[in-house]
Amino acid sequence: MTAFRRLAELGYLSSYSHTGRFYTLADIPQFDTDGLWLHDGVGFSRHGSLKDTVPVLVEQAAAGLFHRELQTRLQIRVHNALLELVRAQRLGRTAIADEFLYVSAARRRARAQLAQRRALAPPVAPPAPVTPPTLVIEILLEIIHAAGVRGDPAAVVVRLAARGIVVTVAQVEAVCRAHSVLPKKTPLSRSAPSPR
Repeated sequence: MTAFRRLAELGYLSSYSHTGRFYTLADIPQFDTDGLWLHDGVGFSRHGSLKDTVPVLVEQAAAGLFHRELQTRLQIRVHNALLELVRAQRLGRTAIADEFLYVSAARRRARAQLAQRRALAPPVAPPAPVTPPTLVIEILLEIIHAAGVRGDPAAVVVRLAARGIVVTVAQVEAVCRAHSVLPKKTPLSRSAPSPR
């Protein structure tokens, strides 16, 4: 108790990590812009404990924060703290895809954070059309048969069209990528004059 009285006189902080078991004098930490300082894997916060730090970080984030983002930033597991903060209504959360976005407890701020996050999300690309397996086989067979002759994707499309099989260059290229097959290009004739 004497040591703690002396620390209190000097001013000290307890860690937000390791359940607050580590201490530092208040004038030692070199806090970053989020008010955090990590030293030898021990985290200290200008805002105090983990449960006091997380709401500040979430509130300051223009687009809220996902669990993984908080965990990366704080370098510790934050799942239990997040659950307790939501239950205590010190944080809000909303599901986006398969994870929760943690937002301000204030509704207006939470709506602005959610709108910002949605604006940041990349548009979901439509799934690539699936080439039917029978068509994949026809493309691969044509590439094999074309070994030694012009075998670029456009030529494969032309030869398959002659057999009544409709296929696009993009489909041929996709099959080539998927199966690590490169149509053989026509070698330059040895007798042909080289371009100058």
